[in-house]
Amino acid sequence: MGKDKLRRFAEIETFSNVLQLDAGKAFKGEWGNTFFKNNNPVVLELACGKGEYTVNLAVLFPQKNFIGIDYKGNRIWRGAKTALEDGVNNVAFLRMQIENLVDYFAGGEVDEIWITFPDPQPQLSREKKRLTSPRFLNMYRQILRPGAFINLKTDNDDFHAYTAGQIEEQKLNLHVRTEDLYNSEYADEVLSIKTYYEKKYLKHNKNINYLKFSF
Repeated sequence: MGKDKLRRFAEIETFSNVLQLDAGKAFKGEWGNTFFKNNNPVVLELACGKGEYTVNLAVLFPQKNFIGIDYKGNRIWRGAKTALEDGVNNVAFLRMQIENLVDYFAGGEVDEIWITFPDPQPQLSREKKRLTSPRFLNMYRQILRPGAFINLKTDNDDFHAYTAGQIEEQKLNLHVRTEDLYNSEYADEVLSIKTYYEKKYLKHNKNINYLKFSF
């Protein structure tokens, strides 16, 4: 492991806005009251990477609480450090495996989910690892409040099509679908937040897909 990664892993141990592995389980059902010390809605970003979306959403919506989730601590470090340096207090980062979501959040505790540029897991043998596969959708159903939205931004056309197929197959409610976000009517302030990877894709004129749906 490189020196930078080791330094970042050591540093996030001291961050007040980062919870690692089992530490987050203590807040199940109490994220608002106990961790954030308010009754504001809780919003998740899954596979948050460097946390750009998490932090920017928190700045735009100070009346909500945001939690970025990823297993790679050296990535979480960037978003957590930015939030601390900028005094963004309605944001936290949780280092954990996403397949264990129901161990960390109670039924109806989450108000919205964002999935931004996840690994599309293109191999058929890895379908169950796709963050919009039936296995994961069932987890989201358990922790989301009724009618809550799930948002997906992806550069991967096949993953977009796969998710749209799951929405249709499971008879979920589709609210927005576009294969070219920045040439659509939907590119508002929220959807125009750009992650590190999205900026790279846009430099190569890659279209960005977006889906918004609910149970």
